[in-house]
Amino acid sequence: MALIAVFGLFTLGLRAEPIQPALEPTTQQPIKSRPKPIPKILPKLFPTPPIRLLRTVSKSIALDSQVLNDRARMIQAIDHSIRYLQTSNAARAYQRYPVSGVSQSRVLRSVRRFRALVQAAKSTEALQKQVNQEFSFYESSGKDGEGTVGFTGYFEPVYEASQTPTEIFRYPLYRQPRGFSSWPKPHPTRAMLEGKDGLQASAGKLKDSELVWMRDRLEAFLVQVQGSARLDLTDGTQMSIGFDGNTDYPYIGIGRELVKDQKFPLETLNLPTILQYFQTHPTDLDDYLPRNNRFVFFRNTQGALATGSLGVPVTAGRSIATDKTRMPPGALALIVAELPDDQLQPQLMNRFVLDQDTGGAIIGPGRVDLFMGTGNIAKAKAGMVRSEGKLYYVLLK
Repeated sequence: MALIAVFGLFTLGLRAEPIQPALEPTTQQPIKSRPKPIPKILPKLFPTPPIRLLRTVSKSIALDSQVLNDRARMIQAIDHSIRYLQTSNAARAYQRYPVSGVSQSRVLRSVRRFRALVQAAKSTEALQKQVNQEFSFYESSGKDGEGTVGFTGYFEPVYEASQTPTEIFRYPLYRQPRGFSSWPKPHPTRAMLEGKDGLQASAGKLKDSELVWMRDRLEAFLVQVQGSARLDLTDGTQMSIGFDGNTDYPYIGIGRELVKDQKFPLETLNLPTILQYFQTHPTDLDDYLPRNNRFVFFRNTQGALATGSLGVPVTAGRSIATDKTRMPPGALALIVAELPDDQLQPQLMNRFVLDQDTGGAIIGPGRVDLFMGTGNIAKAKAGMVRSEGKLYYVLLK
């Protein structure tokens, strides 16, 4: 599950109807400057034949010029995908995957071969030539059927927390309660579990399931949305926590709810705007947070690295979150989007990534969330990612 998407986790896309996708050729479309609302569309992957790639869209689909300068991190991300693709979970996922020709075996062979090429490459030009000879590119249909994909960034934040409740640390995060798998459906709502103010869970179904306590209610809610976090505890130690299940409700973005209620216009919707709104109107938390009934439980991950929905670590700048009902889990991809460089300047970049995560707000073939890392620099970078671009999956011919 994605950690914290600075724009995306506060919004809600429209889920496409579950129909069988097809494979058909397409041409490159120009990248636009701002995202548009996500319509219901046919979820497809369009194969772009290499001859067309080289003749017609070579500039915008040129390969990652920085991959060899980032070789260690690229290989690290690849190795995490290889680990996942060898599991029974991957086998089950690809048995259900609806795109003909995209199999667990083909994706695993593709990732392994790409690793060998990156490891051995002497130059970017040599790598690009080899990739173009051996691989095909499959373009996501995007949110408009023409390949337009909305990009956002997410990061792993670090919050303060306590393992015991105090007057300062009052808002709990919870372990999965005993017997949760046998809870009757529909599950209790968020308000039923913790009360409208987030403090009424001690006598209900969550009694004795507290894992840690947070000082800020909105921070506790954000950890539930992101699915994991790193916590600086009051005793001077650090704890990492990860996703361990959720109640059976769809994700509702509080940012979209604020826009719907005309608290501010959609074009100004971002994390700082939302935080500022609730700092100014703290009692409104009692109204907006209970609108998202999906309640998330956590476990102590014993210092593990930030981990995506596939159960393997995510790598800064090299892991993406997509809708895994539409996109191939663990696969190698090439993204084309405006991203911040090391000086926090936006640049149009082509970057190889591994599809290793998902998120409640990442719905349909037209959404991608790029993991930017841990801490404040990653937060700043993630906040800059809000653009439209392209998503190509890279598979052996």
